[in-house]
Amino acid sequence: MLSGAARNPITLGDIERTPRTPAKFASRKIWLPKMLYDALPYFYLTSGFAAFFATLYVSEWFWILPHYLLFSAACSHLGIVIYRRRLRGKKREHQDAD
Repeated sequence: MLSGAARNPITLGDIERTPRTPAKFASRKIWLPKMLYDALPYFYLTSGFAAFFATLYVSEWFWILPHYLLFSAACSHLGIVIYRRRLRGKKREHQDAD
């Protein structure tokens, strides 16, 4: 028994007229190449550490130090979170295979 979901098919024009809100834009899926996807946590960690060590060499622009530190903390945190989630997923896949 089929549901009546396809009674009113959506045309391309209807899709183009849908409102674009920031919430929909932020929640849409983004497809990355596998090599880029695998390198993403390492990129974030490297960016975080580079920004942290850059603060050691900033001598005159004291107003930029908090920005570097905030960027460093955000990138490092994001890299660690992504890495841990991927490890957790791999452990779950490994346990399910056994």
